[in-house]
Amino acid sequence: MEYVNAFVTGGLICVVGQVLIDKTSLTPARILTGFVVAGVILTAVGVYGPLVDFAGAGATVPISGFGYLMAEGTRQAVESEGALGILSGGLSACAAGVATAIVFSFIAAVISRSNGK
Repeated sequence: MEYVNAFVTGGLICVVGQVLIDKTSLTPARILTGFVVAGVILTAVGVYGPLVDFAGAGATVPISGFGYLMAEGTRQAVESEGALGILSGGLSACAAGVATAIVFSFIAAVISRSNGK
């Protein structure tokens, strides 16, 4: 059942993004930014945490999960370090994911062959 919850929740989040792409004049960059901000706001009001508990990777893998991760990291850092955690919490929480994305992007760029136009 855990896999079904993750699949359905992640799929619904992606459906919202696809509807925004198809039915609005918003650019993909604005939609992605909106999803990150929505993840932060939903975490702040206490909605995204229970969604992550319910759906697991279905809620953390989409880009809104990045906003959740940054907000949750900031909250934890503020609890442990005080006001300094506002500046460092979000960055330290998502550092491993960002570093991994950079490394694998570099590897893919080295392996693949570019098509110059």
